[in-house]
Amino acid sequence: MQDDIRALRRSTGTLAIIAVFVVAYFARDLILPVMLGFLLALTLSPINRFLQRRGLPAAFAATLLILSATACIGGAVFFAGDTVRAWSNDAPNIARDLKYKLSGVTETIDAVKDASTEVEKMTAAPAEGPQQVVVQQPGLLNSAVTVAASSLTSLAVALVLALFLLASGDLFYVKLVQTFRTLSGKKQALAMVYDIERRVSGYLLTITLINAGLGVVVAAALWAVGLEHAYIWGVAAFLLNYLPIIGGVVGTVFVGIHAITYFDSVSYALIAPIAYQVLTTVEAQFVTPYLLGRRLELNIVAVFLTVVLWAWLWGIAGALVAVPFLLVFKVVCDNVDSLTVISNFLGAAQDPPKQRT
Repeated sequence: MQDDIRALRRSTGTLAIIAVFVVAYFARDLILPVMLGFLLALTLSPINRFLQRRGLPAAFAATLLILSATACIGGAVFFAGDTVRAWSNDAPNIARDLKYKLSGVTETIDAVKDASTEVEKMTAAPAEGPQQVVVQQPGLLNSAVTVAASSLTSLAVALVLALFLLASGDLFYVKLVQTFRTLSGKKQALAMVYDIERRVSGYLLTITLINAGLGVVVAAALWAVGLEHAYIWGVAAFLLNYLPIIGGVVGTVFVGIHAITYFDSVSYALIAPIAYQVLTTVEAQFVTPYLLGRRLELNIVAVFLTVVLWAWLWGIAGALVAVPFLLVFKVVCDNVDSLTVISNFLGAAQDPPKQRT
């Protein structure tokens, strides 16, 4: 009987996890801006409290912070928008130039591709297949406009939600604590909430400052190499570095493409992506671990799998929120006795198993 009950609980838990991911996949447009709003509020909460201790009202401090964040986002879009738009319009010429300069590599790839096609033709059985219906996809311009409108809407909702959360002060925490009846439950909930805020805000605020420094260094290095619009790649490095593991690789590839099409010598052009990769590697291996210290006590395998999972569910936006989400989940597991095993698995390799008293 007990075995049947345990099996039923496991099945129910499995179905609940599947249901959560299904809802997350189909309700992305609703859940994503809410998550971004909470994360932004957590990031700015230490600064908000500092301003309040200096005598500023909570609503005024929150408005000042959100307006500053909006100005930073708008400034980045304003300075980088025209150049990125010009690159998008010139994409066919860029692709043609890249293909010409890498003609030796592309000829080898084309030869392998042609040989593979010939083998498929020889091994394929001649048969009359059914007529295929090709569904015409929406144009690139329509897709870009749709994505831009959706992104702006999500960002606006996130900023407004963060404003309300910051302006409310500790009201959200008070309401959360009031939902628990026992004193021990209230204490545990309050400790967990403050632990989440401390770890997530510390991580996001620190990683934002690190990314800003990385963006400045990358822009200076590419400017020294002679690459045009080096500041654009500084902004790109700042944003891409929020993507753990894959952000540096993506930035290196795009910098390499731009450098090859800009410089006459391919060998000299390779200096730019090599410099970008070296700088992001130094940041990831030395700067971030030193500054974050034990604030990011996560298993690197768990981080990678979480990034892959949320990138599959929500694309780039999912990869951006993956690590903060994992931090929140880790804190919850740290404070719930039944989730201790998961907490120890998610912890870093050098962390000893947590003992509860």
